Amino acid sequence: MPDIAVVAVSASTVMFDREFSYLIPENLAGKVQRGMRVAVPFGKGNRKTVGMVLDVKPYVKSSIRLKSVISVHDESPVLNDEMLELCSWLRDNTFCTYYDAVRTMLPSGMNINIREHYSLTDKPGDSVSDSKKRRCLDTLTSAEDTDSAAEGLKAQGLGLVLESLVAEGYIEYELTGKQNVGDSTVRVAYVTDSYKADPDSFKLTAKQKALLDTIDENEDITVKEACYLSGVGVSVEKKLIEKGVIAEKDYEVFRRVDSFEEANKSVDDVVLTDEQQKVYDRAAEVSRKAHCFLLHGVTGSGKTSVFEKLIGRCLEIGRQAILLIPEISLTPQTVNRFRSLFGETVAVIHSSLSLGQRMDEYKRLKRGLAKIAVGTRSAVFAPLDNIGLIIVDEEGERSYKSDSAPRYSAIDVAKQRCRTHGAALMLASATPSIESYYYAQKGIYELLEMKNRYSGTQLPEVTIVDMGNERSEGNTTEFSRQLVEEINENLRRGEQTILLLNRRGYHTIISCADCRKPIYCPNCSIPMTYHKINDTLMCHYCGHSQPIGESCPECGSTRLMKMGFGTQKLEEQLGELFPTAKILRMDADTTMSRYAYEKGFNDFSKGRYDIMIGTQMIGKGLDFPDVTLVGIVTADKSLFSGDFRSYERTFSLITQVAGRSGRGGKKGRAYLQTFMPDHYVLNLAAQQDYRGFYREETAIRKALLFPPICDICAVGITSADEEKAQEMSAKIIGIIRELTQTVRDIPLRVLGPIKCSYGRINGKYRYRIIIKCKNTAKFRGFARQILERASKLGYKDVSLYLDMNGDIGV
Repeated sequence: MPDIAVVAVSASTVMFDREFSYLIPENLAGKVQRGMRVAVPFGKGNRKTVGMVLDVKPYVKSSIRLKSVISVHDESPVLNDEMLELCSWLRDNTFCTYYDAVRTMLPSGMNINIREHYSLTDKPGDSVSDSKKRRCLDTLTSAEDTDSAAEGLKAQGLGLVLESLVAEGYIEYELTGKQNVGDSTVRVAYVTDSYKADPDSFKLTAKQKALLDTIDENEDITVKEACYLSGVGVSVEKKLIEKGVIAEKDYEVFRRVDSFEEANKSVDDVVLTDEQQKVYDRAAEVSRKAHCFLLHGVTGSGKTSVFEKLIGRCLEIGRQAILLIPEISLTPQTVNRFRSLFGETVAVIHSSLSLGQRMDEYKRLKRGLAKIAVGTRSAVFAPLDNIGLIIVDEEGERSYKSDSAPRYSAIDVAKQRCRTHGAALMLASATPSIESYYYAQKGIYELLEMKNRYSGTQLPEVTIVDMGNERSEGNTTEFSRQLVEEINENLRRGEQTILLLNRRGYHTIISCADCRKPIYCPNCSIPMTYHKINDTLMCHYCGHSQPIGESCPECGSTRLMKMGFGTQKLEEQLGELFPTAKILRMDADTTMSRYAYEKGFNDFSKGRYDIMIGTQMIGKGLDFPDVTLVGIVTADKSLFSGDFRSYERTFSLITQVAGRSGRGGKKGRAYLQTFMPDHYVLNLAAQQDYRGFYREETAIRKALLFPPICDICAVGITSADEEKAQEMSAKIIGIIRELTQTVRDIPLRVLGPIKCSYGRINGKYRYRIIIKCKNTAKFRGFARQILERASKLGYKDVSLYLDMNGDIGV
């Protein structure tokens, strides 16, 4: 009897997301394995869809009639046993579907697009009497595009009728599955066995002999290279092929990341201080068992040197490592540093690579050609089979949490992989998340500390500047007089300056002087930002842009006020104040091209710019020895984002960006401009007092029941129809009440439903229910019941998701 393939189908939704069983037909016997992708018929119309084989089991007789697997796409498994188990873990912990998890683990270039092609055969259809079959044939006969017509028939529930017509020979059907990005290959030439067996039987010209010798001496040489080295044309190579002397084949090559450089240093050359050595020695003790460290080191303490040593040791004992970094902007510096030590064993994974580059880096890791994965959040899924160490740098950054399905935390995934592999996890930051430091205090993580800077220099001196006083004394610019003096001093010394403003654009709001309303995005309940460079208003949430216009869309008034400022205006004002200074702006508008980060930071590190201004992308992890001055232009804006983590993020950003100063041996200083000079968060950040901030923040979270005291599950409801979003929200509250009647031992506090802070984004109205809870298996089962019951309510145009410990303030 045939085996059964247990498949997760890509077309499933939360309502019917489960494992589906398919018969493996005789022609595919032995070819279907766990971790391979297959094409299967799905649903009433037998729509062909891609699925991932989760298991292969012996056939057990059943009353249920099983459909059969149509084809197998992969020659070998693309997911191993660990990754398949991780799929189930993601589904259980992030409330996604099985195939959402599969998509997340595989690079986008490996996605398969299934194409069905229908065409009429020569067999006459006059004899077909069945009305449904007759209707299908007539539709296809009169259609310009038979494939589109067939899709329309399947949408009407006539898919099985089409299959009958295919079986009876009236319609010809072809199914193809094509990967988004193919392998990169070159044509190479090689000497044939027939020539090697009897070379004297072949008569060759001098040019042909020269080309043959070149090919014989160089294994897998490309056709182009062989002709070039021999000084002959391609026609000579073609003659050798005709004579059977050489042949050609496709040879796979990898699309390389441009920042590649050969290893030119040794990890033995990395010198650690006594403080760093203690951290290394303790972390290196852990072997073949899961263990989590929290490395709390001040800015400039040399955490990266410890990472290098630990990764080097990991390779020495035959294991592999993953290094996660929070921002794409940090990638060039980090990758160049690690590749100078480890060369081609380093693979890079981040979203700025092309689809082909990401796929090839994935293949290098999977084949063991690379043993170190460096990248942003998705690099945690690197296909390594013997992980000994995972490092998460700047572990408190929000970028490690995905805000789309599956809504996973890279740190949680890293913990799970470390459990599987018996690996060490090192979370590191100068400003750890409150949750991580709390777990370290409780002994769940092991706390390691580095309290001194590597260079022996002191932390920068941070000065708080009251911009209220500046305004009252007639200074209407965005720069305090003190900061202007310090920038001038830096320019005189030939030292560099970094200025942070976490708002891009020129003016942040265009408002009406009469009705007092800003110009909102037509798709979102958010004011648009004015960008002077192209004279347009842009929405930074949905991407909509439009001309500024001459009148208010609400009342028609022509009295429009430009308010606020962003990095574009800051750059313009800097140019007026310091006309001789060379200024570099780094924000989302100037780093759109693939290698913009690398070029910008490389130019700045080489001294080609005096001042760098930018958003938070310049605030963390970067190391520029000549930077001795940092200015934070509006330090208090992020205090009021509406999320319970807003104080934590403000403290972290100020502490980290101030820490970019004075890293090269010279004394550093930082100026923090604010209209709230007495706010305790700003003062603690100025003092670099993390422990003081931790005590204040945990006291607030205990009083208000926020993580890490409890967990938070957000239920998100979105729809283009606000009334339906409200109805769905109310019904979900009803579902929660019903479920709590039967499951009484799960501690819960339910808040809402309420409209989100940004109540409409990209044309969708957004409501939210907040559940304060404990993230246990029992609660997750309870939460999945909410999803399953809500999905059966019939609101097809309302989207629903659950998010554990994500942002709740936007």
